[in-house]
Amino acid sequence: MNRIVNALLIFVLILTAFISIYVGFDMPITFLRCTGEYLPYKFEIFLGIGLFVFIIVLRKAIRRWMGIRIVSRTKKFKWTQPVSLKRKKRVVTYLSLETAVMIFAGVVLYKLTPHAIFPAAAYLIGAFDNLMMILVKASYRVGLSSKALIVADREVIVLYFTGLRKVSIHQQTVYFDYIKDLQLTFPLNCIQEESQEEFFEALEAQLDRDKVFFSKVASTNSETVAKVRAGL
Repeated sequence: MNRIVNALLIFVLILTAFISIYVGFDMPITFLRCTGEYLPYKFEIFLGIGLFVFIIVLRKAIRRWMGIRIVSRTKKFKWTQPVSLKRKKRVVTYLSLETAVMIFAGVVLYKLTPHAIFPAAAYLIGAFDNLMMILVKASYRVGLSSKALIVADREVIVLYFTGLRKVSIHQQTVYFDYIKDLQLTFPLNCIQEESQEEFFEALEAQLDRDKVFFSKVASTNSETVAKVRAGL
């Protein structure tokens, strides 16, 4: 989901940049028979783009902060733990890159033309949200309840147990197969290696083994996971 949102934001950024260049440099728009400075509904176009980007950023932020808030209630989970240090470093790196791109986008759009203030402000708001997420990196957690598995950091992964038919492990990914051919995944590196066996024991305890099958994969890169699978 995070990749789709970022791809959409980049697409909108490229489109907005083209419009901003035409408006900022007053370039001729042949098929409209005008120049950028006299583009019809210029204010409305930039306002609409700004609102669209802001809605995407807002939805993304709400989902993240709700996830952080939920996993912070540790007493409501059967098993919970902060995400692994390796995962945390990777998340902070990605957030830093996203922040740099958004700040650059906001500044450049406004420099091209002040008319682009709305989309520029929306991208800067997204950058601010990323900075806040970096500051609360200590709050990134994995939580296992009787109904679902939740991972909350840069993105929020929620895997419900309703309709679950199979759990399989391959290398650094855990696959959850549901009815109607639905398959969801979560990265195993969210969990510290020394706690993975404990995690799988807690996960197994929450599931109905008569309905959910744990498969044993032949090869994996993690010795800990191999031991866990053997135990399952």
